[in-house]
Amino acid sequence: MARHLITSAIPYINGIKHLGNLVGSQLPADLYARFQRGRGNEVLFLCATDEHGTPAELAAARANQPVAEFCAEMHAVQADIANRFSLSFDHFGRSSSPQNHALTQHFAGKLEEAGLISEVSDKQVYSNADGRFLPDRYIEGTCPNCGYDKARGDQCENCTKQLNPVDLIDPRSAISGSTDLEVRETKHLHLRQSVLRDDLDAWIDSKTDWPVLTTSIAKKWLHDGDGLRDRGITRDLDWGIPVRKGDQDWPGMEGKVFYVWFDAPIEYIACAGEWADATGNDWERWWRTDKGADDVRYTQFMGKDNVPFHTLSFPATILGSGEPWKLVDYIKSFNFLNYDGGQFSTSQGRGVFMDQALGLLPADYWRWWLLSHAPESSDAEFTWENFQQSVNKDLADVLGNFVSRITKFCRAKFGESVPEAGEYGEQEQALIADLTTRIRAYEGYMEAMEVRKSAQELRAIWVAGNEYLQSAAPWVTFKTDPDRAAAQVRLGLNLIRLYAVLSAPFIPTASADMLAAMQSDDTAWPDDVAAALSTLPGGHEFTVPEVLFAKITDEQREDWQVRFAGVRD
Repeated sequence: MARHLITSAIPYINGIKHLGNLVGSQLPADLYARFQRGRGNEVLFLCATDEHGTPAELAAARANQPVAEFCAEMHAVQADIANRFSLSFDHFGRSSSPQNHALTQHFAGKLEEAGLISEVSDKQVYSNADGRFLPDRYIEGTCPNCGYDKARGDQCENCTKQLNPVDLIDPRSAISGSTDLEVRETKHLHLRQSVLRDDLDAWIDSKTDWPVLTTSIAKKWLHDGDGLRDRGITRDLDWGIPVRKGDQDWPGMEGKVFYVWFDAPIEYIACAGEWADATGNDWERWWRTDKGADDVRYTQFMGKDNVPFHTLSFPATILGSGEPWKLVDYIKSFNFLNYDGGQFSTSQGRGVFMDQALGLLPADYWRWWLLSHAPESSDAEFTWENFQQSVNKDLADVLGNFVSRITKFCRAKFGESVPEAGEYGEQEQALIADLTTRIRAYEGYMEAMEVRKSAQELRAIWVAGNEYLQSAAPWVTFKTDPDRAAAQVRLGLNLIRLYAVLSAPFIPTASADMLAAMQSDDTAWPDDVAAALSTLPGGHEFTVPEVLFAKITDEQREDWQVRFAGVRD
């Protein structure tokens, strides 16, 4: 049995995420976790809310709440939405947890012991209008590299170049829009990432199976311009993890907190500690190679904007500590999902956000479309026309129609139990051979985390059953050869159970409904397809399920298209 540690990029606390955020990290991570569990492997799937930094403070102020209270409330909201999207986290933690406080301070102490922390008089931007130092991402301006006029002070989202706020042309406060900014000196701690550049370069070079998107972004940050820069890891803020070296004070750093980009990735590890404290399990066997984690396969899922921090900064923290922590084995990164000719926008009410989506349709509808259109090789675009077509053709016409036809026909001709008569013939053996080939291909795509290809192969498996049913035509066969029709129906009912097992990573609720209809709790993976298609014996009772997937009407599509169009610029 293999062991898989799986983490999704942790969503920020300041609001409910849109569908693009979902498909860029949490949803494909859940797909992979469910697949590995289905294969009988041991899985620890972790995620959390990212709760520190200025955005949390500002969001709390807008809500007129203390920041700790706001974060606790929003964590509960995000956990509930994740649960309703059937995201099967083993633990959904919080970066503000005591475990993350202690572990972040521990890493800082180890990095300082290793000579990888420097104390510098840093120049940071102060906004007179806002009365505060501005974190890098709360300074906007024009990128000196590509000319993008909404670049942030830490990174240009357009060209992904790493920036400092003082690099920006015509900088302004992202809080108030004020240009009344000045640069003031303040002492801060920097992580000397540049010292580890060669180690990081060699480590990245060893990952020959990483997606091109992941490697190209990492290499760009390593080698463009001056190469990998040292980064500040502290900030002048009230909300965050106090700057300490282990359990000791850090002279000169009183009143400062660790910068959110430093403590947030450490939460992946701390989250396992939270899980262990809640369950009594051993978290170190997942994260420390001296405690058993050397046989763990660690996979991270994230959008392309998070790649630099996970390929460089977090590994620099791990390597620099000198301790035997588990490094990531594979990073699955995604491009962006756009919305109907533009971008998702919270401020403009443009696009569908996770809570809104669940108010329209059950989670499986969204899960299927998002995963089957995952933005892997390039940016993808959500349109209502495409969504309607995919739901209606894939889920309703192919899978749902198959389940409905075979169960209703069996009830009409043989009752609500699997027919006992008849043997599988050449037509059934041909289908078994075809399905065996397709299921092995499906497994290969899922192991390789090729999400779109996995969805295409799964749909082809559904189609194969429909084509068999149409060709075999048991409703015709029954008139002259009831035993032969009984065999055809028995195969069809077993196909429903097989489809439930194979489809569970994509559409877990519909999968559970199919298993319930077949009155089966057998979720064994079909290593032997012929055996799998004889799992439900003659005489086994079943029920005819409700409609698995209702079609989306043109009226619904048109209504939703108008409702979520937002206010265009």
